[in-house]
Amino acid sequence: MASNNIKTTYTADDIHVLQGLEGVRKRPAMYIGSTNGTGLHHLVWEIVDNAVDEALSGFGNKITITIHKDGSCSVLDEGRGIPCGINKETGRPAVELVFTELHAGGKFNSAVYKSAAGLHGVGASVTNALSVYLDVTVYKDGTIYHMRFENGGHIVQPLEKLGNTKKHGTLVRFLPDPTIFSTVEFKRDIIAGHLRESAFLMKGVRFVLVDERTGDNEEFFYENGLVEYVASINVNKNPMTPIASFSDVDEATGISTEIALQYCNEDYNETILSYVNNVRTKEGGTHEVGFKTGITRAVNDFGENYNILHGKKLDGNDIREGITAIISLKVPEKLLEFEGQTKGKLGTQEATYIVQNFIYNKFTYYLTENREIASLLIKKCLDSQAARIAARKAKDEARSAKKAKTEIILSDKLTPAQSKDYARNELFIVEGDSAGGSAKKGRDRLHQAILPLRGKPLNTDGLPLTAVLKNEEIATIINTIGAGFGQSFDIDDIHYGKIIIMTDADTDGAHIQTLLLTFFYHYMRPLITSGHVYIAVPPLYRIYKEENKKMRQEYAWDDEGLEKAKKTIGAGYKVSRYKGLGEMDALQLKETTMDPKTRLLIRVDIEDPLLADSRVSVLMGKDTSSRKKWVEENVNFNEVDTFMKEVK
Repeated sequence: MASNNIKTTYTADDIHVLQGLEGVRKRPAMYIGSTNGTGLHHLVWEIVDNAVDEALSGFGNKITITIHKDGSCSVLDEGRGIPCGINKETGRPAVELVFTELHAGGKFNSAVYKSAAGLHGVGASVTNALSVYLDVTVYKDGTIYHMRFENGGHIVQPLEKLGNTKKHGTLVRFLPDPTIFSTVEFKRDIIAGHLRESAFLMKGVRFVLVDERTGDNEEFFYENGLVEYVASINVNKNPMTPIASFSDVDEATGISTEIALQYCNEDYNETILSYVNNVRTKEGGTHEVGFKTGITRAVNDFGENYNILHGKKLDGNDIREGITAIISLKVPEKLLEFEGQTKGKLGTQEATYIVQNFIYNKFTYYLTENREIASLLIKKCLDSQAARIAARKAKDEARSAKKAKTEIILSDKLTPAQSKDYARNELFIVEGDSAGGSAKKGRDRLHQAILPLRGKPLNTDGLPLTAVLKNEEIATIINTIGAGFGQSFDIDDIHYGKIIIMTDADTDGAHIQTLLLTFFYHYMRPLITSGHVYIAVPPLYRIYKEENKKMRQEYAWDDEGLEKAKKTIGAGYKVSRYKGLGEMDALQLKETTMDPKTRLLIRVDIEDPLLADSRVSVLMGKDTSSRKKWVEENVNFNEVDTFMKEVK
């Protein structure tokens, strides 16, 4: 039956065509993923990618990004400059097409760009569409050209000549539209991390970050590229091997491959970061498949040929335990295939066998030339295999109930979910017995399990494994999740599709979140990288009033929501400020924080592995001087004082 709000007729006049960039403004998430901070910074990456593509093609070795005081951002490169002549096909200046048409650019022409990150040709125009204004200045052929767009890409200053110059390159400055984004404040750390990453991938190119808001300048320049990238990731680890690096170009396809890798002791995780034309492929793809297959073959064949494995066959997971590897491909436009506009996964089939053969041949030669390193590596792999088999055996014994008892001390406070459909089950790790009690009453008994915490969890950073396992809270979490820990952790065995940390919205709650995330990061990292860890977002306010003997109420998660809720409830409202989860009854906790239909969750992810490792080490490690220095440089105590007064 048709809704009262839907027309019963459907005619040709109901078909609307969104002109120019209107479609981007109507559905921005289709182009940049979201309208939160991640989407905001995506505007910067799109412009930076264009500058990087020029440098990749050999034009310019310096890129400057400036965060201006008015909240705008500019990107200056030293490339050839965007063409400003009239395009014969459209009769419009080429630079105008680049910033106003979704699929216009030189990235589709292999004679212009041998390889490029901006494959789809929508980047600059999307940034323009979602900005209050965008200014572009081009230095080309001895002339300075300028154009200005406002309010989503409308031309307010057609292409003009401003004078003569000896410079070459392009300067783009834009101000994000606050009516589109939930935040328009650029984060220096996020931009710095992206530029650092780009500098590692493009040795010899200098990236400069200027923050006019604070007066801080940073430069990123690495002569040894991927080798320095691996060294930075492993700076706080115990390396077992030197950093090895390999590079080559496949003559038949023109695909160039560069890989740097290193193994570390006492590291149960594998860190494999892959890139294509300097774009991070977070979801992997054909090049990662080729790498994993090739390195597994290389180690197994070497061990068999030199009679080190004694008939055993190593699993790929055992071979990759403790590895840090950076894979960087440059793929010509004619072969470049991503899955999705966000370019998160490479689909180019040729990359599979090219990378597989590349790493097999290079790593086999490396092992042959470094027999001592090879022996250490294969011993580590065999130890990993033995530990994995032992862990699987112990798990099977526990499941068959043949084990009389366990030496691990477990909490008796877990309230389990009734369903064995693990993918749908959720584990809430809850701060405090009071909130735990409400959560138990308000939960979905079939799919939601509740584990209240007794105080703060252990800080596991830098602790020996024996000390970690003696902690009751940590031991209970390990047992509850059911997939082991460290080198025995198996993501396929988890008992919950979502692990949800639910704490008070205060500093103690944030500290508990950090302690739990530190444990997951060190001992169950695939939980995070596979998207299974979440943080619950309880409301800050309840706005209510009694009307005709019935209670009307709304909840708000921030001050803006509070003002909207006041208007919704109307005159005579009352406001409760929640200082903790324990102040909510079971029904309130359910409908605001636990019910999948109404709750808010933040999924935990690792956007920048280098930054994540550094933050965990600095903030959770034993070096108090480094932590104090970071806090002094990054925390505005005036804002903290104001916040605490408002809370009170």
